[in-house]
Amino acid sequence: MSTTEAAASGAPADGGERRITRADLVKSWLLWTFFSHSNYNYERLQASAFAHAMTPVIKRLYGGNEEETREALKRHLVFFNTAPDFGGVIHGVTIAMEEQRANGEPITDNAITSTKTGLMGPMAGIGDTIGQGIVTPLLLALGISIAGLGTAVQESGDLTGATGNPLGPILYFILVAAFSLGVGYFFYTQGYKQGRNFITSVLKSGLMDKVILGASVLGNIVLGGLTAQFVKVYVGWTVNAGDTQVRIQQDVLDKILPGLLPLGLVVLTWWLLMRGWHPIKLLVIYVIVCIVGAIPFMGPEPHYITDACGSSILQPYGPCPDPLPAEPTE
Repeated sequence: MSTTEAAASGAPADGGERRITRADLVKSWLLWTFFSHSNYNYERLQASAFAHAMTPVIKRLYGGNEEETREALKRHLVFFNTAPDFGGVIHGVTIAMEEQRANGEPITDNAITSTKTGLMGPMAGIGDTIGQGIVTPLLLALGISIAGLGTAVQESGDLTGATGNPLGPILYFILVAAFSLGVGYFFYTQGYKQGRNFITSVLKSGLMDKVILGASVLGNIVLGGLTAQFVKVYVGWTVNAGDTQVRIQQDVLDKILPGLLPLGLVVLTWWLLMRGWHPIKLLVIYVIVCIVGAIPFMGPEPHYITDACGSSILQPYGPCPDPLPAEPTE
């Protein structure tokens, strides 16, 4: 084969085989991991980051041909968007296709672009569901529980004794980084080693569906426990019934079901979200309700948030003393 024929077919002119090294693959993965959103834009989203991650591979495969290098970079500047960790499998598959193309296989630009376009949606759905929807909230719950106020403070409502544990955010950072890096490296390398067959077999087997279902159930259980521990709604209102004072929170609601109001708030929020309410709208409404409910228009203004009982509608539960017995009348 002549040099001209070799260039036209994509095969190396010296008859040797063009292969990337493990260092090239790792460098490509690191570039994608740390720069996947560095130039995120409305026109092409992650396209420039994809091309940036492909530069070590392109240099290895086409470094001796300026025209091929230019065309390869242009090939990877088309619209692209997927999950940074699970979506790394697309890069691995693309690298394998580029390597085959550089060695004379009849792989067209359209074949590479179609593969990327066809996989980026499913991998984005899987990555967002498992990573952002399940793993991150679970690890946040773990970190928050470690860095929390402590049982004594939560039960008494005395915030003056609140202390935090810095191990909570540190542990969250380590675990979420380990998950993202581990998953990203595994899918990146497996995509290259096994090519399109890897992701096709995984999607057809239904394995991801089972993983998502199981993780969703676990996530709901953990978030339910987190809700019971950290969502606090109390009514500080006290009403007079003859000579007896009835505390709405202690004497009525807690007798029916402790934690009834937090549970009702969570269920109401879920129901409104399912009905199409925007989360920001709900947040604004809840903030307004909290501000109005904290105004001490039903009694003396407290010096501390925990030193008065029943002076506002919504108030931390705990400092309210038992009502004094009625004085005998003469």
